[in-house]
Amino acid sequence: MLALAAYLIGSLSFAVIVSRVMGLADPRSYGSGNPGATNVLRSGNRKAAALTLAGDALKGWLAVWLAQLAAPVLGLGDAAIALAAVAVALGHMWPVFFRFKGGKGVATAAGILLALDWRVGLVVLGVWLVIAKGFKISSLAALLAALLAPVLAWWWMPQPVYWYAVGFIAVLLIARHHQNIRGLLSGKESRIGDKAR
Repeated sequence: MLALAAYLIGSLSFAVIVSRVMGLADPRSYGSGNPGATNVLRSGNRKAAALTLAGDALKGWLAVWLAQLAAPVLGLGDAAIALAAVAVALGHMWPVFFRFKGGKGVATAAGILLALDWRVGLVVLGVWLVIAKGFKISSLAALLAALLAPVLAWWWMPQPVYWYAVGFIAVLLIARHHQNIRGLLSGKESRIGDKAR
Protein backbone atom coordinates (compact mmCIF):
# COMPACT_ATOMS: atom_id res chain seq x y z
CA MET A 1 0.00 0.00 0.00
CA LEU A 2 2.79 2.45 0.88
CA ALA A 3 4.65 1.58 -2.30
CA LEU A 4 1.55 2.12 -4.43
CA ALA A 5 0.89 5.50 -2.82
CA ALA A 6 4.53 6.47 -3.37
CA TYR A 7 4.37 5.39 -7.01
CA LEU A 8 1.27 7.52 -7.60
CA ILE A 9 2.92 10.53 -5.96
CA GLY A 10 5.96 9.98 -8.16
CA SER A 11 3.73 9.82 -11.23
CA LEU A 12 2.90 13.52 -10.87
CA SER A 13 5.19 14.93 -13.57
CA PHE A 14 5.74 18.53 -12.54
CA ALA A 15 7.51 19.38 -15.79
CA VAL A 16 4.30 18.64 -17.68
CA ILE A 17 1.95 20.02 -15.02
CA VAL A 18 3.82 23.32 -14.58
CA SER A 19 4.22 23.76 -18.34
CA ARG A 20 0.48 23.26 -18.90
CA VAL A 21 -0.48 25.66 -16.12
CA MET A 22 1.92 28.31 -17.44
CA GLY A 23 0.86 27.86 -21.05
CA LEU A 24 4.19 26.48 -22.22
CA ALA A 25 4.86 23.71 -24.72
CA ASP A 26 4.92 20.15 -23.46
CA PRO A 27 8.56 19.50 -22.44
CA ARG A 28 8.33 16.09 -24.06
CA SER A 29 7.99 17.84 -27.43
CA TYR A 30 11.27 19.80 -27.56
CA GLY A 31 14.93 19.70 -26.57
CA SER A 32 15.87 16.33 -25.15
CA GLY A 33 12.21 15.37 -24.78
CA ASN A 34 12.82 14.72 -21.11
CA PRO A 35 10.13 16.03 -18.74
CA GLY A 36 12.54 17.48 -16.20
CA ALA A 37 13.72 20.85 -14.95
CA THR A 38 16.78 21.06 -17.21
CA ASN A 39 14.70 20.57 -20.34
CA VAL A 40 12.01 22.98 -19.13
CA LEU A 41 14.79 25.55 -18.75
CA ARG A 42 15.37 25.22 -22.50
CA SER A 43 11.98 26.87 -22.99
CA GLY A 44 13.59 30.04 -21.64
CA ASN A 45 11.26 30.17 -18.65
CA ARG A 46 13.39 30.01 -15.50
CA LYS A 47 10.39 30.21 -13.18
CA ALA A 48 8.84 27.11 -14.77
CA ALA A 49 12.15 25.26 -14.48
CA ALA A 50 12.52 26.23 -10.81
CA LEU A 51 8.95 25.14 -10.02
CA THR A 52 9.56 21.84 -11.82
CA LEU A 53 12.75 21.25 -9.86
CA ALA A 54 11.06 22.07 -6.55
CA GLY A 55 7.98 19.95 -7.29
CA ASP A 56 9.95 16.89 -8.37
CA ALA A 57 12.24 17.10 -5.34
CA LEU A 58 9.32 17.69 -2.98
CA LYS A 59 7.38 14.65 -4.17
CA GLY A 60 10.43 12.43 -3.59
CA TRP A 61 10.81 13.78 -0.08
CA LEU A 62 7.06 13.66 0.64
CA ALA A 63 6.57 10.04 -0.42
CA VAL A 64 9.40 8.83 1.81
CA TRP A 65 8.39 11.07 4.72
CA LEU A 66 4.80 9.79 4.59
CA ALA A 67 6.09 6.21 4.50
CA GLN A 68 8.26 6.93 7.54
CA LEU A 69 5.20 8.19 9.39
CA ALA A 70 2.87 5.39 8.29
CA ALA A 71 5.19 2.38 8.55
CA PRO A 72 5.30 2.20 12.37
CA VAL A 73 1.53 2.68 12.58
CA LEU A 74 0.98 -0.17 10.13
CA GLY A 75 3.52 -2.41 11.85
CA LEU A 76 5.96 -2.18 8.96
CA GLY A 77 9.71 -1.75 9.10
CA ASP A 78 12.53 -0.13 7.18
CA ALA A 79 11.96 -2.37 4.15
CA ALA A 80 8.57 -0.74 3.52
CA ILE A 81 10.16 2.71 3.64
CA ALA A 82 12.93 1.62 1.27
CA LEU A 83 10.33 0.17 -1.10
CA ALA A 84 8.42 3.46 -1.03
CA ALA A 85 11.64 5.28 -1.93
CA VAL A 86 12.13 3.03 -4.95
CA ALA A 87 8.45 3.30 -5.89
CA VAL A 88 8.39 7.11 -6.00
CA ALA A 89 11.47 7.05 -8.23
CA LEU A 90 9.79 4.51 -10.52
CA GLY A 91 6.68 6.68 -10.62
CA HIS A 92 8.71 9.67 -11.74
CA MET A 93 10.53 7.70 -14.42
CA TRP A 94 7.47 5.78 -15.65
CA PRO A 95 4.41 7.82 -14.59
CA VAL A 96 1.04 6.13 -14.98
CA PHE A 97 -0.66 9.52 -15.49
CA PHE A 98 1.54 10.48 -18.45
CA ARG A 99 1.70 7.32 -20.57
CA PHE A 100 4.75 6.07 -18.66
CA LYS A 101 7.00 8.71 -20.26
CA GLY A 102 8.76 10.32 -17.33
CA GLY A 103 11.94 12.07 -16.34
CA LYS A 104 15.37 10.82 -15.40
CA GLY A 105 14.83 11.18 -11.67
CA VAL A 106 17.57 13.55 -10.54
CA ALA A 107 15.46 16.01 -8.52
CA THR A 108 13.20 13.25 -7.20
CA ALA A 109 16.23 11.23 -6.08
CA ALA A 110 17.54 14.30 -4.25
CA GLY A 111 14.27 14.56 -2.36
CA ILE A 112 14.37 10.87 -1.54
CA LEU A 113 17.91 11.14 -0.16
CA LEU A 114 17.02 14.18 1.96
CA ALA A 115 14.18 12.19 3.53
CA LEU A 116 16.23 9.05 4.14
CA ASP A 117 19.24 10.90 5.57
CA TRP A 118 19.65 14.67 5.31
CA ARG A 119 23.44 14.41 5.38
CA VAL A 120 23.54 12.20 2.32
CA GLY A 121 21.02 14.41 0.56
CA LEU A 122 22.92 17.63 1.26
CA VAL A 123 26.32 16.26 0.25
CA VAL A 124 24.95 14.78 -2.98
CA LEU A 125 23.16 18.06 -3.74
CA GLY A 126 26.37 19.95 -3.04
CA VAL A 127 28.32 17.77 -5.46
CA TRP A 128 25.65 18.22 -8.12
CA LEU A 129 25.70 22.00 -7.71
CA VAL A 130 29.50 22.27 -7.84
CA ILE A 131 29.80 20.11 -10.97
CA ALA A 132 26.79 21.73 -12.67
CA LYS A 133 28.08 25.23 -11.95
CA GLY A 134 31.65 24.41 -12.92
CA PHE A 135 31.01 22.47 -16.12
CA LYS A 136 27.47 23.67 -17.03
CA ILE A 137 26.54 20.07 -17.85
CA SER A 138 23.57 18.76 -15.89
CA SER A 139 23.99 15.14 -16.92
CA LEU A 140 27.63 15.00 -15.79
CA ALA A 141 26.64 16.41 -12.41
CA ALA A 142 23.79 13.91 -12.12
CA LEU A 143 25.95 10.93 -13.02
CA LEU A 144 28.69 11.81 -10.53
CA ALA A 145 26.10 12.44 -7.82
CA ALA A 146 24.46 9.09 -8.58
CA LEU A 147 27.80 7.29 -8.25
CA LEU A 148 28.48 9.01 -4.92
CA ALA A 149 25.04 8.45 -3.35
CA PRO A 150 25.33 4.69 -2.63
CA VAL A 151 28.77 5.19 -1.06
CA LEU A 152 27.45 7.87 1.27
CA ALA A 153 24.37 5.77 2.04
CA TRP A 154 26.61 2.87 3.07
CA TRP A 155 28.71 5.23 5.20
CA TRP A 156 25.92 7.13 6.98
CA MET A 157 22.69 5.15 6.83
CA PRO A 158 22.46 2.45 9.52
CA GLN A 159 19.74 0.52 7.68
CA PRO A 160 21.23 -1.90 5.10
CA VAL A 161 17.93 -2.01 3.23
CA TYR A 162 18.33 1.72 2.54
CA TRP A 163 21.71 1.03 0.93
CA TYR A 164 20.06 -1.33 -1.54
CA ALA A 165 17.28 1.15 -2.31
CA VAL A 166 19.70 4.00 -2.92
CA GLY A 167 21.93 1.74 -5.02
CA PHE A 168 18.99 0.58 -7.11
CA ILE A 169 17.76 4.15 -7.69
CA ALA A 170 21.30 5.19 -8.65
CA VAL A 171 21.50 2.38 -11.22
CA LEU A 172 18.12 3.41 -12.67
CA LEU A 173 19.19 7.04 -12.85
CA ILE A 174 22.43 6.17 -14.62
CA ALA A 175 20.57 3.90 -17.05
CA ARG A 176 18.12 6.71 -17.83
CA HIS A 177 21.11 8.85 -18.81
CA HIS A 178 22.40 6.41 -21.44
CA GLN A 179 22.00 8.92 -24.27
CA ASN A 180 23.71 11.61 -22.19
CA ILE A 181 26.62 9.26 -21.53
CA ARG A 182 27.04 8.83 -25.28
CA GLY A 183 26.87 12.61 -25.68
CA LEU A 184 29.53 13.12 -23.02
CA LEU A 185 31.84 10.56 -24.62
CA SER A 186 31.43 12.17 -28.04
CA GLY A 187 31.80 15.71 -26.68
CA LYS A 188 28.36 16.70 -27.94
CA GLU A 189 26.43 16.85 -24.68
CA SER A 190 24.25 19.93 -24.30
CA ARG A 191 24.91 22.48 -21.58
CA ILE A 192 22.65 24.02 -18.97
CA GLY A 193 20.76 26.96 -20.45
CA ASP A 194 20.99 25.85 -24.08
CA LYS A 195 17.84 26.83 -25.94
CA ALA A 196 15.49 24.18 -27.29
CA ARG A 197 15.71 23.47 -30.97
